[in-house]
Amino acid sequence: METESEPYVRLATLRQLHQVMADMNTARSLADTLQTVADGVVTGLGYELACVNLVQPDGDLVVAALAGNSAAEALITGRVGSRTSWERRLTMGEAWGDLRFIPHTEGWVLDEDDVPQWYTDGPAPRFEDEWHPADRLFAPMYTPGVPGGSCGELIGVLSVDRPRNGRHPGAWGREALQMYAFQAAIAISNARLRANMQRALVRLEREQQALRASEESFRQAFEYAPSGMAIAEMGGDQHGRILRTNDALCRLLGRPASSMRRYSFSDLVHPEDIGTLLRTSAEGGRAELRLCRRDGTYLWVSLRNSVVADAADGPRFLLTHVEDIEDRKRRELQLAHRASHDSLTGLPNSAELRSRLGARLCARPAAIEPGVVDTIDAAYGHGPADHAAVGVYDANGHGFDYRPGPEAFDAYDHHVHTVAPEGERDDGTKGLAVLFCDLDGFKSINDRFGHNAGDSVLIEVARRLGGAVRDGDTVARLGGDEFVVLADGLGRADAQDLAVRLRNEIIQPIRVDGRAMRVGASFGIGWAHCGMTADEVLQSADERMYIEKRSRPKAHRRAG
Repeated sequence: METESEPYVRLATLRQLHQVMADMNTARSLADTLQTVADGVVTGLGYELACVNLVQPDGDLVVAALAGNSAAEALITGRVGSRTSWERRLTMGEAWGDLRFIPHTEGWVLDEDDVPQWYTDGPAPRFEDEWHPADRLFAPMYTPGVPGGSCGELIGVLSVDRPRNGRHPGAWGREALQMYAFQAAIAISNARLRANMQRALVRLEREQQALRASEESFRQAFEYAPSGMAIAEMGGDQHGRILRTNDALCRLLGRPASSMRRYSFSDLVHPEDIGTLLRTSAEGGRAELRLCRRDGTYLWVSLRNSVVADAADGPRFLLTHVEDIEDRKRRELQLAHRASHDSLTGLPNSAELRSRLGARLCARPAAIEPGVVDTIDAAYGHGPADHAAVGVYDANGHGFDYRPGPEAFDAYDHHVHTVAPEGERDDGTKGLAVLFCDLDGFKSINDRFGHNAGDSVLIEVARRLGGAVRDGDTVARLGGDEFVVLADGLGRADAQDLAVRLRNEIIQPIRVDGRAMRVGASFGIGWAHCGMTADEVLQSADERMYIEKRSRPKAHRRAG
């Protein structure tokens, strides 16, 4: 191209230049683009050697492509020159527009730096504009932006050596090289973008493949898990709604998957366990509760929630693992029942009786100094005539005639106090009646007919007592032939009527092995109120029973 007389340039030369630029933009990869850029300098611009020095992420420049000399290509391709050395080159010599020409008279100072170099052999110049073997010409390549690229970011440098006509390039040659460097920068930037996109697509595809594999693994683990699994919504109006269940959970609850999606776990849980479920759903974790089967029965399960969250969006749904623990729970309940119930009659035993009674009673109030009473009155507006029958004790344990109202004690203990009727007449007060029952004539049955017969009598008495009381009342076997009934919400007359009904039930004949046996019963009625212990309440009822037993003639005590 440079052999032509400027400014006259043949159309064939322009077509050749256009073709090499087109080749730059159609290369399939970044490496192909870099090599095409180097080849185009040789074939389209008429230089004997061209080198593409590409800026690396660390700022240094690497020889990425070389054209025109295979020996030079093998020697310096892949070698790196420091950014400092290159910046020195781009500020030396003569500025030909955006090009930088360093004549041999100045370039000798660069011979020992770290930039990879190659010199084309040739004779010394014979005239003024002839190319010297030590001359250097660089075309910086900047990211596209402002025409000429001088304000862009440096992405590389084209270094060229010895035009084929042996002369320094003229105005047309310089303009062509500068324009070529600008187009090469665009092609390299586009190639880099395509390469980054291709790498991103490859990474995305790999991630999607890994995600699909993970989802398939999860699906198989979910579907074929031996225990129940469910996915439920978390948060919003549909919180807890079941989205998906596996076959094991459907079999466990006897419900098809299509119907399970109409429920949330709160629809299936036992009413007594709803609080446990809500705490578990909100916090994740494990709980043991009962779920309703299709036939209406309840099944004990261990329910374990995992909150599946997204880093950006927060909690999204609950992964729930449901394990059948019915057999274990049944054994635990059986063991607990055995520990708290009499093995012969199935009634609550002495320990369970004391536990239920003690749960209704608060401890005796702590000692209150006399001056505190006035403080309590001032706080709650009580006078001596306003106070309920709740005992207050001084520092010596002596009871005051003066008794503060329940609000004073609520300041110390939020407890519904158990009170008892006062006096022997029914004053309308309802309290917790404790009926102590001792069988009359039971020892003679054991002596005459043996302990097996006696056990049969005890079992029947327990059955009759349990059938004669209200739901919620407690019938317990204290030991031997002694039974206790706890009946809440009774007045004095109600308790006496209950004792009569229970005695009438007991004295009816009991048939054992074809024999009719009869026992009598003595009842003592005690009253529980706060400030007493369970043993004190039972002792009071026991004492009243013995008073009642001694007051009745022997003839009225029925034996078998």
